[in-house]
Amino acid sequence: MSLELTFLGTGAAFPTPARGAAALALRRDGQCWLFDCGEGTQTQLMRSHLRAARITKIFITHLHGDHIFGLPGLLCTLSLQSSPDTSRAPLDIYGPLGLRSFLWRSLELSHSQLLFPYTVHELVPTPDQCPAEEFKDFSGWDRGEALSQGPAGRVLHLDPEEDSYLLVEDEQLAVRAFRLFHRVPSFGFVLQEKPRPGKLDVQKLKDLGVPPGPLYGRLKGGVAVVLDSGVTVQPREVQAAPVPGRKLCVLGDCSGPLGPAAERLCHGADVLVHEATLGDSQQDTARQRGHSTPGTAAQMARRCHAKRLVLTHFSQRYRPAGHGHGELAQLKREAEAQLDGQEVTLAEDFMTIEIPLPK
Repeated sequence: MSLELTFLGTGAAFPTPARGAAALALRRDGQCWLFDCGEGTQTQLMRSHLRAARITKIFITHLHGDHIFGLPGLLCTLSLQSSPDTSRAPLDIYGPLGLRSFLWRSLELSHSQLLFPYTVHELVPTPDQCPAEEFKDFSGWDRGEALSQGPAGRVLHLDPEEDSYLLVEDEQLAVRAFRLFHRVPSFGFVLQEKPRPGKLDVQKLKDLGVPPGPLYGRLKGGVAVVLDSGVTVQPREVQAAPVPGRKLCVLGDCSGPLGPAAERLCHGADVLVHEATLGDSQQDTARQRGHSTPGTAAQMARRCHAKRLVLTHFSQRYRPAGHGHGELAQLKREAEAQLDGQEVTLAEDFMTIEIPLPK
């Protein structure tokens, strides 16, 4: 099963001809999930190899404009390309408390009626996720009117024992969110695939007298079988060890994680996507603005033993290759210096990274 990331926007603050605003697409099993949706994301989608119509889930890290201003427009375009279908599953949108009100008001004021259902699942932040003077409680906004007319969805509170939010879970994977510190409450997301059953040893099956067919499937599913001879065959006798699932971590804007969940959830990540808005020489400025530097990102990657670090969300002063001189290469060197030479990837718009299955 393929799992690949495509960066649609890797710039901070605003889109430019060189870099789009924050947006990252994940393709898995024929579906497309979107992380953040800055201004111009739908245009970036049209320029990419992706199909916007395949988007089934959207995850918003925080409510700054460069991460959400593209969302109402994208939904309207998806609606224009759709036909009414009452049986269609809703488009699930996850993000901080206040996102439902933002979307509902934007669509109401612009007289936009979507031809497909959507749900907004809101994460209730904690006040310590940003400076006290920046924290706003959106829990009472539009309470009466929006709850009756606005989109459906859950309100998700922090699990104090896990220090995280469980967003999605099925037989194949789980998606959790954890808290970050920024100028407004921000979140990181972890997609963790569940282990896959190991391969059956066909020769052992033959030696034990297990006939090909349904019994193979039961053993692969972890169920013991009883042969006509009365012999019981346990899955562990004929099956290799489970294959670990892949793990992807996407962090929103932050000067660092809040609480212990981030390092635990991101431990051993195949890919860690981390912002690096400014260079290490501007560490104080970055921290003051709630942002990270390459060194900060690399330290996080080292603590959680991430296999690959990808930096993104660059200040527009760092122009990509082919767009004039800049200091982008310096950001790569600063991160790699913290990782004992482990290679670090600098994200570019339309870059695609495949996360292969473990062997």
